[in-house]
Amino acid sequence: MPVIELSHLEKRFGNNDVLIDISLKVEKGEVISVIGASGSGKSTMLRCINLLETPSGGGIFFHGRNIMDRGLSLPEYRAKVGMVFQQFNLFDNMTALENCVIGQVKVLGRKKEESRETAKRCLDSVGMLQFINAKPRQLSGGQKQRVAIARTLAMNPEVILFDEPTSSLDPEMVGEVLNVMKALADEGYTMIVVTHEMDFANEVSDRVIFMDKGVVVEDDKPEVIFRAPKAARTKEFLARYFKN
Repeated sequence: MPVIELSHLEKRFGNNDVLIDISLKVEKGEVISVIGASGSGKSTMLRCINLLETPSGGGIFFHGRNIMDRGLSLPEYRAKVGMVFQQFNLFDNMTALENCVIGQVKVLGRKKEESRETAKRCLDSVGMLQFINAKPRQLSGGQKQRVAIARTLAMNPEVILFDEPTSSLDPEMVGEVLNVMKALADEGYTMIVVTHEMDFANEVSDRVIFMDKGVVVEDDKPEVIFRAPKAARTKEFLARYFKN
């Protein structure tokens, strides 16, 4: 059984169809990169999976259970399906350590001391242990994103959703975040990554999905997508992208 399955997923904003009949399965341990032009529906799809947006139709299943079921605890689900955002979404008035502790205490019901130890371990794993007492304003963009990843890891997620995690970073900081993500992939985390980093998508992904105008145009192994794409729209996008 897949960890996550989208079945005929639809999302509309007014008369605008943003996601059209999307069906895909995500297996445990898979790293899937989602590529496509801005406005193609990539981030909306992630936000539906995390229920930050309510689907207009179709189903989203987590271990076979429809996440729209009334009995589902949304905070507990989001702990299992963590999300790393473009803009970090850290609490500005809390230290790096406190940012990684609060969710564990409030959602998972862990004791403070256990939560602090878990937070330290996760911050250490992303190279941020020496910054545990720093507040977001004292950190670079790359450091903030690594804290955000540590915060997600502290919740012991089964799946991590990354919504263009490097797009707000200066070029020299992109590498430090991608290296953390590569390490997570090597550890066997299930990851869905919306990204413009084509090298990452090519080197790290098990599958690459190309989206255009709310539709999954192509879903295949990186070597197929990048070297022998079948769809004309995929070829056009990649030709334009690599030309830039």
